[in-house]
Amino acid sequence: MKLLEYESKEIFAAHRIPVPPSGGVIRSLTQLSAALKRAGSGPWVVKAQVLAGGRGKAGGIKLAKTRSEAKDAAQKILGMTLATHQTHGQGLKVREVLIEGGASIEQEFYLAVAMDRQAVAPVVIASAEGGMEIERLAVEKPEAIRRELVDPSTGLPDYAARRLAFSLGIGAQHAAQFCHIVKSLAWIFIEHDCSLAEINPLALTDRGFVALDGKIVIDDNALFRHPELSKRKDLELTAVEAQAKKAGLSYIALDGTIGCMVNGAGLAMGTMDTISLAGGKPANFLDVGGSADEARVAKAFELILKDAKVKAVLVNIFGGIVKCDMIASGILAALKKVKMTVPLVVRLQGTNVDKGREILSQAKVPIITAEDLSEAAQKAVGASR
Repeated sequence: MKLLEYESKEIFAAHRIPVPPSGGVIRSLTQLSAALKRAGSGPWVVKAQVLAGGRGKAGGIKLAKTRSEAKDAAQKILGMTLATHQTHGQGLKVREVLIEGGASIEQEFYLAVAMDRQAVAPVVIASAEGGMEIERLAVEKPEAIRRELVDPSTGLPDYAARRLAFSLGIGAQHAAQFCHIVKSLAWIFIEHDCSLAEINPLALTDRGFVALDGKIVIDDNALFRHPELSKRKDLELTAVEAQAKKAGLSYIALDGTIGCMVNGAGLAMGTMDTISLAGGKPANFLDVGGSADEARVAKAFELILKDAKVKAVLVNIFGGIVKCDMIASGILAALKKVKMTVPLVVRLQGTNVDKGREILSQAKVPIITAEDLSEAAQKAVGASR
């Protein structure tokens, strides 16, 4: 789950990481005057609150020196459709705007904590060249990036924080504050079960360091430990994805034409790759889980067919705990409840696979069967055309 900037900064502030004076979030121009007053005497920054980077380049962040400029900026940003390099051509509707006091910036730094899967530990990533995309910096100037591993039990050691500060060229007068910020960010990452906790830029101002922007991504699997966040609406979920989540199905919409229904995330990835190798594009990732019973299969068909782009459906199920004959019976029962409007390709493998295929052969609805995944993918791609 990704948090909006203002939500991330609320967590930063709770851990005593300095953030700009906040006027809060507004959703209409009638709230602007009070927000500007809370944010100080100006200048102010008006920032679109959407889950995408590159907002400034797309017109979603504006500096206002006067109240009139702030009103004009808020009026332009509220309600706009914001498209950045991270939205993949799709625009995001701006429904709320953050009002903050401006800052006099002397230098910008990049600071983040992510998971280093090779080291099996969180890692602090920092650079003295903040304000730019870390992905681009890693390619163009990898020597500018510093790293320090974090102990999940004790956090970032003091000596590692000091080593990081001095390697970034931070002077002695600011080193203590920087060490507090980086150690706090590491604890935020651990305590909130994050996959990313990022400050970009961390600005050095005439008043010390300030987190001008923030991004926190929390592992969905850990949300049960954070009830205050689990109740929050996931802004990235589509209506269909929300229905799938409610039904206990793992569903992610993609931009292809072949709907996929599988049991197991690894099998889903393999199925999507094989469809691509066969010249097609998957329309979704849908994992019905280990118990592919009638109700779950029916719901899965229903969700897949809600996508108007779907031209064929590929069911690729491995019968392990749930045997292939039970899966086949479940598919036929589900097809009585859901009207198939596109070709259906089914590939079964595993326990009682022969019985399962025999049941499918007796079906009164047209089903294209396949014995292996490569054949199934080719038939699905052919049927979609």
